[in-house]
Amino acid sequence: MQSEEMPLFPLNTVLFPDGYLPMQIFEVRYLDLIRNCLRTNTPFGVVCLLEGNEVRKPGEAPMFSEVGTLAHVTDCDAPMPTLLKIKTKGGERFKLLSFEQRKNGLWVGQIQRMPADAHTAVPEHLQMSSETLAGLIETLDSSDLSPEQIPVKPPLQLSDCGWVANRWCELMPLEKATKLQLLALDNPLLRLELVNDELENRGLL
Repeated sequence: MQSEEMPLFPLNTVLFPDGYLPMQIFEVRYLDLIRNCLRTNTPFGVVCLLEGNEVRKPGEAPMFSEVGTLAHVTDCDAPMPTLLKIKTKGGERFKLLSFEQRKNGLWVGQIQRMPADAHTAVPEHLQMSSETLAGLIETLDSSDLSPEQIPVKPPLQLSDCGWVANRWCELMPLEKATKLQLLALDNPLLRLELVNDELENRGLL
């Protein structure tokens, strides 16, 4: 698979495919990035910060995760010229091969896109993880939360291993390192099995 150049947005979070990530953009370098993404209908890469801060201090060298996820802007509101409120959806996973910082402060990486999860039906012994997720989503939908506050967005794919595993990875308070290990797995069935073990260990199943 060929590598390609991709603008990067380092965050203290892990974005999963089909995940929902609302963001408030105020730094000039990222305002320019998002406006360019909207103009060209292209994504940007979300990488997890392993060391350092989202707002970098002089002389601070960041460390990014080796696996990230493309983010597609699905909605944008500009309440002020210096503020963008955006909603993004997770796309393909990618491997981060190298990265550098441009003069304007924007991080740019050479990435290699990873294959999307093959659709894998949730087997019988993992059905409880899917059913529990369905119940949680129903509870959230019937709550007083606004649509923007509900972290799981349709279309729901409760019969698919990768989708169910990814949503639990977002909803559970897992360590960043654990989330990144699960994100990097190419086998969606194995990812859901590991998530199911975590749910059982936490008494959620």
